[in-house]
Amino acid sequence: MDPNFYSEVQAASGSFKYYADAGWHESSSGKTQAILNPCTQQPAFHVQACTPGEIDAMFASAKTAQKLWAKTPLHARASFLHRAAELMRLHAQPMADCLIKEIAKPARDSLSEVVRSADLIDYTAEEGVRMLGQGQLLTSDSFTGNPRNKLCLVSKVPLGVVLAIPPFNYPVNLAVSKLAPALMAGNAVVLKPPTQGAVAGIHMMQCFHKAGLPPGLVSFVTGKGSEIGDYLTTHPGVNCISFTGGDTGMAISRKVGMIPLQMELGGKDACIVCADADITLAAKHISKGGFSYSGQRCTAVKLVLVDKKVADQLVKLVLPAVQALTVGMPEDDSDITPVVSTSSANFIEGLVNDAREKGATFLTPYKREGNLIWPTLLDNVTPAMRIAWEEPFGPVLPIMRVDNSDQAVQHCNTNQLALQGCVFTQDINEAIRISDAMETGTVQINAAPARGPDHFPFQGMRDSGIGSQGICNSLAMMVKTKSTVINLPSESYTMG
Repeated sequence: MDPNFYSEVQAASGSFKYYADAGWHESSSGKTQAILNPCTQQPAFHVQACTPGEIDAMFASAKTAQKLWAKTPLHARASFLHRAAELMRLHAQPMADCLIKEIAKPARDSLSEVVRSADLIDYTAEEGVRMLGQGQLLTSDSFTGNPRNKLCLVSKVPLGVVLAIPPFNYPVNLAVSKLAPALMAGNAVVLKPPTQGAVAGIHMMQCFHKAGLPPGLVSFVTGKGSEIGDYLTTHPGVNCISFTGGDTGMAISRKVGMIPLQMELGGKDACIVCADADITLAAKHISKGGFSYSGQRCTAVKLVLVDKKVADQLVKLVLPAVQALTVGMPEDDSDITPVVSTSSANFIEGLVNDAREKGATFLTPYKREGNLIWPTLLDNVTPAMRIAWEEPFGPVLPIMRVDNSDQAVQHCNTNQLALQGCVFTQDINEAIRISDAMETGTVQINAAPARGPDHFPFQGMRDSGIGSQGICNSLAMMVKTKSTVINLPSESYTMG
């Protein structure tokens, strides 16, 4: 690894620069934004606080650059993405180190996120060459009453400038899952990273820069979302928004008007455990699925709905697995690390206190030190409790005992959050019946919810999102259909 590879992304002051017009810059605002380490609650990094004028310049450059990029052959776009992916692999560790400090992600998971992201870029390039290289020819005589005197050439064309906004929990992977398909489809991108995770994103951006990114094609804008978020999302230069996050996405969707949206807004992923389930298997997936990365995943198990006939048996197996989880710092690869912010920890604590007040059984004691919350397992949760409906995004797992699977499905379908769910049963017919009945984006059978592999479709229903992700679906999202109709002077039929 080149020790100077990332040297230009940092200013002499130590703050990190923003990226525009194929270069790294300090903002004319003269201001920076602190990024707090969740473990120490002290500043770990500082990034530029970009101005509206700098954002305007980014969109102007993007519009010009996109016109040229759209004329770049698919194979050349793919080659560029492959170069960026390779650079990410070669220079992965500094990026992973940023994830440890910015979002308290365990060291092993931080490095695997970077490598997974490079793999996603490669797959996008390969799939994009095939998928985007295919057109369609329609003839007029296939519609009743029409002769064969018109030929319709159907092609895929870029949208223009895509605004990409990834979340804190996967700031690299969910950035490239937007960036790579957008670029492969011929678009320009303005990328607004999350505050926590921005510096890891800056390191990712350097890999794209070093791969030969054309000037203006991608910009990386930093600053407080509360200050520049609305300016970005309502900017007249935006032709598409790809957003992953929470309630902010709802506000964006109400403001933006007639542009395509790709949104994943979180979920209350329920795990239904039927009376005939393999309880050992279910317990294994629940304990891992509920607490991996301290529960800060859109696809974490966030509610267990277990048939009363096997509830005691399930609890008996889940409890020791939860008690065995290590609690500590991300550098030590602890299972449970501090949640991303004090406000997040306070929200989680509010849900826990509500459950306590309403009679939940605490199978493990609730304990908190700063942003570090010990894994909390709740039993005898009822629909009257907030934790039965709201997404904690932390290491708290509620268990609700139900009479049967139909009652469990009804609870799931009543919630406005409908990203994923899972079902544990040894009856394939029952598994399909329950999956069909669950009104949610994805149902996993005999495994915990998961996003991936990255080429699988990923989507939510109701308040959990708009559109679908996954590499192929994201490529399709980043283009629009254009028709060219050739009008022939007379009918023309193929020779028999």
